[in-house]
Amino acid sequence: MRVSKIPLVFGFPLFLGACATAVPGIYTEPKAGFANISSQVTPAIGKRTAFAETQAENEALKKQVHSMVHQKTITADTAVQVALLNNKGLQASYADVGLSAAEAWQQSTPENPIVSIGVLGIGAPELGVYRAIEGLIRSNVLDATTRKQRMAIADASFRQAQLNAVNDTLALANQTRKAWVDAVAAFEAVSYLRRAKATSDAGSELAMRLGETGALNKAGQAREQAFNAELAGQLAQARLNATRSKEQLTRLMGLWGTEVDYYVPDALPALPRSVGRVTDVEAKALRNRVDLRVAKLGLEAQAKAFGLTDQTRIVSDLEFIAGFEAEREIEDGETETVTTPQVEVEFAIPIYDTGKARMRKAELSYLQAANVLAEKAVNVRSEARGAETSYHAAYKIARHYRDVLVPLRTTVEEEGLLSYNGMITNTFELLTDVREKLGASLEAANAKREFYMAQADLTAAIYGGGEGGGGAGGEGATLAAGGGAGH
Repeated sequence: MRVSKIPLVFGFPLFLGACATAVPGIYTEPKAGFANISSQVTPAIGKRTAFAETQAENEALKKQVHSMVHQKTITADTAVQVALLNNKGLQASYADVGLSAAEAWQQSTPENPIVSIGVLGIGAPELGVYRAIEGLIRSNVLDATTRKQRMAIADASFRQAQLNAVNDTLALANQTRKAWVDAVAAFEAVSYLRRAKATSDAGSELAMRLGETGALNKAGQAREQAFNAELAGQLAQARLNATRSKEQLTRLMGLWGTEVDYYVPDALPALPRSVGRVTDVEAKALRNRVDLRVAKLGLEAQAKAFGLTDQTRIVSDLEFIAGFEAEREIEDGETETVTTPQVEVEFAIPIYDTGKARMRKAELSYLQAANVLAEKAVNVRSEARGAETSYHAAYKIARHYRDVLVPLRTTVEEEGLLSYNGMITNTFELLTDVREKLGASLEAANAKREFYMAQADLTAAIYGGGEGGGGAGGEGATLAAGGGAGH
């Protein structure tokens, strides 16, 4: 009868582990969570992304990137696509999702029982090899009873990691698009300043020759030469800015080595003929902003953590220990083995730490998450309104420069040329008109850049990834090559 008790004693801890639910497949599948990330990225920005885990996958992506950029003039869409495939920081973000899935997988797995075996009285002369054997198996009761709550917390963290990866993807797309706009606009500014410098060179040369003949005093000569020198400095600074902007774009696309041998267009595309208003921009932002969903999941996770803390407030550690002791004895010259079952329950007595401090921390953590979510909702609404206002205002300003200021400066230049041909005005007045027209064209180019930046920020305000937390792309005109061989 004594022997029949042993399976019962060992069976109870194993029964606790058997009560665990099966591990969900979403945690154990290859590239866990990535399919969900991809399904949210593509509708927002119309680009695909990839998670490379093997050398073969990395090589395949490298070939794709090479075919897209090497010795080619790239558009903004191409730059964004390359960044999503090739940026290693983004790959690290995707790996973090896998780590979160592995953590949820681990929380879904019962804690291994701890088995201890002891041999007493080794080498006892009257009994031979040993005198007694003790065997114990230890199982954490709280691990089994709280596994459902811990799995829920781990699952919320897993979903939060996926949304963070989506937000990182949108942020990279937005940064890359804006870096492309910056680089192209910088080279466009260089082209205008180069033309202005050529005009200034002609004026400086004329001033010097007139000075030699005595037709122009030293002040007039110095004025033209000073202007020419200032313009030379501005042109050098513009070239430096263009180089830096392109390098920033290269960095975001993750390019190095021979892959940096690519070009961007000489100028931004023309403004679209019109831009429409975005209806219910606040509602769209509240519905689509990824960082807002991350905050909601954070609140959900804190609520689940609060429940787990409340459940384990009094008893924070409870273990069931079962085993047996088999002792050999000699009676009437015969060896008899006596087996004794053992059962123990081990727990901490809440004398000093009653769990109130942990409950207070859980309450404040939940309150903190709720306030973060509320603040995020307010900010999202504000960012959406501000982005739409900036988008339409930037378009109107850019059109004003294009349709009003530049044509007026062109008319002044043309009329000045007619007056010069009729010998009514002198050469310096004509050069001044040309410079002012080039200056207006440069201001128009800067206004156009601001419009395309605002266009990117508007989509960021709706989907996420902007400076406030989300986005990429832009509603309205699609950025393409503006013309020219590129740089």
